[in-house]
Amino acid sequence: MKLDDLIKQTSGWLKGAGPHSEIVFSSRIRLARNLEKMIFSSWATKEQQRQTLAVIEPVVKEFEQIKQDGLMLKMVDVANVDKQLLVERHLISRELVSKNEGRGVAISSDETLSIMLNEEDHLRIQVLLPGFSLDDCWKRIEGIDSSLEKKLNFAFSVKWGYLTACPTNTGTGMRASVMLHLPALVITKQINRVIQAIVKLGLTVRGLFGEGTEATGNFFQISNQVSLGRSEEEIIDNIKRIINQVLEYEQNARKVLLTKDKSSLEDQVWRSYGILKNAHIISSSEAIELLSNVRLGFDLGLIKGLSRETINELFILTQPAHLQKLEKKALTPHQRDVKRAELVRERIK
Repeated sequence: MKLDDLIKQTSGWLKGAGPHSEIVFSSRIRLARNLEKMIFSSWATKEQQRQTLAVIEPVVKEFEQIKQDGLMLKMVDVANVDKQLLVERHLISRELVSKNEGRGVAISSDETLSIMLNEEDHLRIQVLLPGFSLDDCWKRIEGIDSSLEKKLNFAFSVKWGYLTACPTNTGTGMRASVMLHLPALVITKQINRVIQAIVKLGLTVRGLFGEGTEATGNFFQISNQVSLGRSEEEIIDNIKRIINQVLEYEQNARKVLLTKDKSSLEDQVWRSYGILKNAHIISSSEAIELLSNVRLGFDLGLIKGLSRETINELFILTQPAHLQKLEKKALTPHQRDVKRAELVRERIK
């Protein structure tokens, strides 16, 4: 597989499948790992980073899911628009993009596995699946972690667990997160109360594109904050318990909208669909908000003839780097707005 092939396929985590996929966009588990007796990436010199990469890269490259038609990239060889494309597809972080030397990423052909090399930690292993699939994510990533640990000596303390660059990751090194689409809670003005309750329970809430992003399109990424002092299973069980409560709140809010204010809901959904179907200029933020309304309409059975996969994919394809890759050239902001509207019209007609 080549990097340009990504634009031609739907990421495995965008398929719109999995448990509770009408509300849960995706589930992710990420593990932070560092090599024993090697300086953390953030403090290492360029030469030390190259040395670390030389140890890690051959092991990761031979991993089955990467070896079988996956991608192995050195960031120094990746064009800026391609780096942004990988960020938009949730395969790498902005931290990895900020510096090139001695950094890389391995990506499976279906994009459900990515392994960042020399980001904040030597290894950031990520499994990303559609729907409410934290147990499946853990099953997969545990096997991957065990396989890598047979060939790499990870920094580990009997007292503290896995040692990481950021103290908040020390312990299991795990970040488990679920991306939720919660438009009914937003419309009924319950979302702030729900978020406050989530934060009080020790979780954190971010936007569609993770750390440092605000919640747009009614998407909220909920993840654990504490990694130390709890087992992986305890962390996952705690998140699942809280997410199940949020799912119940959103489901109830959707029932209220359908029974008490269906005409207003239908008007909002169909107005959004009409704009997307006919607009010739549309911004990224507007597209996300309108697609969110259409997705809600589809999930409630108000709109027929679309698929959840198509709608999910448009959230990503309408991002700046994707539009430029589709056009095979750099685009000005105005040109992107025109191309975005054209793309959406084609996909939802």
